[in-house]
Amino acid sequence: MTGRPAGGPAGPSGARRNREADWNAWPVGDYLAENYRQLHPVDRGVIAHHSAFYRQFPPGTLARSLEFGAGPNLYPLMLAAGASRRIDALEPSDASVAYLRAQLTAPDASWEPFWAVCRGLDPSLPERLTEALARVRVVHADARSVPAGTYDAASMNFVAESVTEDAGEFRDLCGLFIRSVRPGGRLVAAFMENMPSYRIGTGPRWPAIPVDEDAVRAVFAPHTEELRITRLGKDRTLPEYGDSGVVLLRATRTTDGPDGPDGPAGPAAPTAPDLSP
Repeated sequence: MTGRPAGGPAGPSGARRNREADWNAWPVGDYLAENYRQLHPVDRGVIAHHSAFYRQFPPGTLARSLEFGAGPNLYPLMLAAGASRRIDALEPSDASVAYLRAQLTAPDASWEPFWAVCRGLDPSLPERLTEALARVRVVHADARSVPAGTYDAASMNFVAESVTEDAGEFRDLCGLFIRSVRPGGRLVAAFMENMPSYRIGTGPRWPAIPVDEDAVRAVFAPHTEELRITRLGKDRTLPEYGDSGVVLLRATRTTDGPDGPDGPAGPAAPTAPDLSP
């Protein structure tokens, strides 16, 4: 998630945590208007990176993949549809869930340029966008509800750094993302680089924490192998968000995942989602 900056990050004692923001009121329309109603250079860069990740798998060989904190962004779901037989789009926000569910059968025309880039890079993708989205199941749930080791691969885009000002909570969310795949499972992610807390349009301030390549490496290196971290420069065709670019990650989960029997963010949410095969 990205948006307009709203002042610098809070100090350690005043850092806003994820639960303090009303994500059910996430301004989906304004967010899409600012970020995804047209294809930007940074989108092409993230798509190229993630497409290369998925093309390492023969078509249909991933039984289940996860989009961790899907939001209303469809192109990560498009990209997974060649390698994955089923894609779970995990999202806690009522507003984003409603948008996603509507898009599965009638996607907005503005997604067609994104789809053309995705399919141009990966011919194994279905011929039509609706065929790709038919592999997606929207899961309306909190990240803590995902049992460890559920997925063959997982993707996370502009989530952990864009929903909290607290460094520990950023680390915990990344830990839940790592734990969502089985040992040996694959991970791909994109992070806004050095983005402070932000606004979308003239709306309220949403929490975020500035991170860079070193911060991402420090969280992922102890629990992954084949870790590759690169970056994209700042996209000046977008509104000014206070970021310095995008950090990109590919990795494989080791058998030694993040500590804690219930995951680093505490026990699972009381009502677990239906994640059965």
